[in-house]
Amino acid sequence: MTLITTNDALQAFCQSLAGAEYITVDTEFLREKTYWPQLCLVQIGGPDGAVAIDPLAEGLDLAPLYAVMGDPSILKVFHAARQDVEIFWHLSGSIPTPLFDTQVAAMVCGFGESVGYETLVTKLAGARIDKSSRFTDWSHRPLTERQLTYALSDVIHLRPAYEKLKRRLARTGRSHWLEEEMAILTDPRTYQVDPDSSWLRLKVRTNKPRFMAVLKELAAWREREAQRRDMPRSRVLRDEALLEIAAHAPTSVDDLARTRGMGRGFAEGRQGADVLAAVQAGLDIPDRDLPKIEPREEPPPGLQPIVELLRVLLKMKCDENNVAAKLVASSADLEAMAADDSADVPAMQGWRRELFGDDALALKHGRIALAVINRRVRIVPAGEPMPLPKSEETET
Repeated sequence: MTLITTNDALQAFCQSLAGAEYITVDTEFLREKTYWPQLCLVQIGGPDGAVAIDPLAEGLDLAPLYAVMGDPSILKVFHAARQDVEIFWHLSGSIPTPLFDTQVAAMVCGFGESVGYETLVTKLAGARIDKSSRFTDWSHRPLTERQLTYALSDVIHLRPAYEKLKRRLARTGRSHWLEEEMAILTDPRTYQVDPDSSWLRLKVRTNKPRFMAVLKELAAWREREAQRRDMPRSRVLRDEALLEIAAHAPTSVDDLARTRGMGRGFAEGRQGADVLAAVQAGLDIPDRDLPKIEPREEPPPGLQPIVELLRVLLKMKCDENNVAAKLVASSADLEAMAADDSADVPAMQGWRRELFGDDALALKHGRIALAVINRRVRIVPAGEPMPLPKSEETET
């Protein structure tokens, strides 16, 4: 078991990975008290064994690790990669590429939706994971042997799991099905936070334009403040307080101090001045430039049964082809397809269209039908009963 804490050891290990076809990668991090995830440990599984790298070790320069993460000749294998990739993007300014996410691959290979790491390695590698160290404080030093064993198991067992998934994908010709999902995971825009869009995450009960304008400015200020101070948004200002301030739009210290959840100490301080400035900025926006949230259109009468019919077809096709329905079409996709044959949704493009989209249109327009045959939903020609195979005619 190796824990890397020095620059020489890290440099030597990274050099040893030259020529590796792929490595498995995982991280341990904390985020409860910070805005940005605090990286506490990096685990790498290579062809000659696995190591843990301690980014909290004094004086450790992670530049050699970042170089490996960006090496185009080495595939980086993660499980549920999004948060791990976000960490590398934030710390190094670049995204690990090329990338393979075993969770997405498992969805393509029929392991269900959002399959967990433990489930996957149990099925593919026959391994049992000791989860007792899962929620320990990874920032505390020294790390225990149990913690390191747990951490390294995440990349050790991921190697055989990846190998088996890769073979399944090759055997079924589905390797290209992952390309779209990997493109999203390796796109920097996936991890960029735009403070001016942060208000859209808030749940509001009104769509009054002036309220929205004030809320937008307040949410943008809070996001920038949370980033600057590296603390969770809620520790800067809770959502409830943000909505209360936007609703009353205080323009003076006294008004702000009287707002529910605020106090005079906050109102008279620097943050209080920033909040009042954000409110005023929202109030100063010209009427023509006020933000709007378009109300969600109710589906036309009769559309919901079409959506449900497409949902049945989707489940049937995905069950037949051992792929997670979530990966093929979302509920929003089904609604769009029910309303519009030319809907611009992933389910109507590429392999998803071949698997589901074309049949969805055929079902929608009566060119095919669905029937229950021997307790299974099957596609049959419209207007014609499909003859049962002889083996099924005798079944009871």
